[in-house]
Amino acid sequence: MEASQIESGQIPLVFIHGAWLSARSWENYANYFAKRGFAVSAPEWPRKRGDVEEMRETAEASAGLGVQEIVDHYAQLIEALDYPPVLIGHSYGGLFVELLLDRGLGRAGVAMSPAPPKGILALPFSTLKAGAPALAHPSKWHGVVTLAPEEFTYAFVNTFSEKDSAAAYARYAVPETGQIFYEAGFANFHLHPPTEVHFKNGDRAPLLIVGAAEDHTVPASLAKAQYKRYARSPARTDYLEFEGRPHFHMIASDWQEVAAAIDSWLDGVLDAPAVATEPAT
Repeated sequence: MEASQIESGQIPLVFIHGAWLSARSWENYANYFAKRGFAVSAPEWPRKRGDVEEMRETAEASAGLGVQEIVDHYAQLIEALDYPPVLIGHSYGGLFVELLLDRGLGRAGVAMSPAPPKGILALPFSTLKAGAPALAHPSKWHGVVTLAPEEFTYAFVNTFSEKDSAAAYARYAVPETGQIFYEAGFANFHLHPPTEVHFKNGDRAPLLIVGAAEDHTVPASLAKAQYKRYARSPARTDYLEFEGRPHFHMIASDWQEVAAAIDSWLDGVLDAPAVATEPAT
């Protein structure tokens, strides 16, 4: 973050994208929150470079990329900032926000339709179906998985018209590491998987979980189940749910309604002054 941004009162805001997407998925939100006065950044996951088209051509670089490496990557970026940022993540990015807050990082966090951490036992059929391209074949667990257009439509934009769904696939869809789906899908069978969150942690920053009622990949019931697991934590945790939204609602025609609600929530939790952190060495 530039010194001039701190002096002008801008709070850093880091967007974390989800699986089968790139940082381009935040283009609407990045513009919105930059206009609201935040110092916005949307870093890619490690090993991902260039635009969507380049990622499709270099997808094999992500083979074996796992949760630990991704979260460590973002932790290093956050620790290099002079001030703790707001963290906003979608899908697996939402899970990563939860993991980063659990580490004591971030000033506030928003997890939009977050992939479930360890401890969420009941997974809806639609969630299993959306993840099937990565989980159905063990050969893909440590490789790279590409969604077909119809699979992308079901998992991400099921409320879109056929034309809009095709346009979304062309602009946003990228191949993804199968490792993260394997790690999350079998987390409850391991003692300390990389998706483990300490739900009772009272020292983390405030967290908002956002559910989408028409989401196939992370149904609102699954997002709300995560919210309920935080009930015993003294740290602030809130939940918002929006009707008619699919998983990838940041590009839907009514995306600004959700963005505005998140912005309003942030207004309520950012009143306390941020504490400067030591830059990473």
